[in-house]
Amino acid sequence: MFTRTPLHFDLAQRDRALATGGIGVVHELAKQVGLFESIDRRVHVLKAHKPYHESDHALNFAYSALCGGQTIEDLELLRKNEAYLDLLGAQRIPDPTTAGDFCRRFTIDAVAELQAAINESRLRVWARQPEAFFAKATIDFDGTYVATDGERREGVDINYKGEWSYHPLVASLANTREPLEIENRRGNRPSHEGAAEMADRTIALVRKAGFRSVLLRGDTAFSQSQHLDRWHEDGVEFIFGYAANTPLVMQAANLPNASWTPLKRKKRGSGSELQRSPRENHRKAIVEERGYKNLRLEREDVAEMRYQPSACSREFGWWS
Repeated sequence: MFTRTPLHFDLAQRDRALATGGIGVVHELAKQVGLFESIDRRVHVLKAHKPYHESDHALNFAYSALCGGQTIEDLELLRKNEAYLDLLGAQRIPDPTTAGDFCRRFTIDAVAELQAAINESRLRVWARQPEAFFAKATIDFDGTYVATDGERREGVDINYKGEWSYHPLVASLANTREPLEIENRRGNRPSHEGAAEMADRTIALVRKAGFRSVLLRGDTAFSQSQHLDRWHEDGVEFIFGYAANTPLVMQAANLPNASWTPLKRKKRGSGSELQRSPRENHRKAIVEERGYKNLRLEREDVAEMRYQPSACSREFGWWS
């Protein structure tokens, strides 16, 4: 609560401060795990290092994003911030024009080498984790749309929503919620495109780190049945959504009633101990007032069965 305690003001000497002081910790971590050296050893896009190296450019973009930067022009604000430069121990950093020239030199191979350099440092970070950390690696796959208004952006296309966008594919480690790999794609590409190849690369990465088992997860767009056999034989577990095709629906419909059990979901809530009276549902009131049909879910049942996709040589467990 507010108090009436007397306040005392004083004038201090001029000092410099930085709102994003945590970037210093990030910079120190990058040094400790050898990220600078890994990038400079693997990525070669500059003919001469006068004065910047590849790691300076790459981390310049990363630090800008962590400090709230959204466009390449935001680098100009950081390079004029003396407190920021002092914190990083830098006399200067690349300006937006120089950074843009660096980006234009990149090729697909250079992007792959940059990802490999990041993974080298990632393995060093994981190596510091306790033994229990390596019990199982759960890798999630998903696609997301990144809309853009730019008219001259290479690779932009129209997605199924009619928006100009990119459609990057993301593989992330659920254990730590960190992205393992991101592949940019045109906005009109299907979600599963390139997912199997990315899965193979991320499986190899987590096994190299020492994870004892691997679980792949994804929605129906990633259930590529032609790869399930070889992943199973390789000891990889997977949980994918699957399209409700006719044979699968018929088999589920023929299950005995005793096979079905109610699906219990976690109740949504704020987690607060304070109970509040529910507010009026304005959407529901408008629907009822105008006589619209209001569909509400009454219950969900789930059953386990065995099913063999046409592209597989064996049956797998399914939940319908």
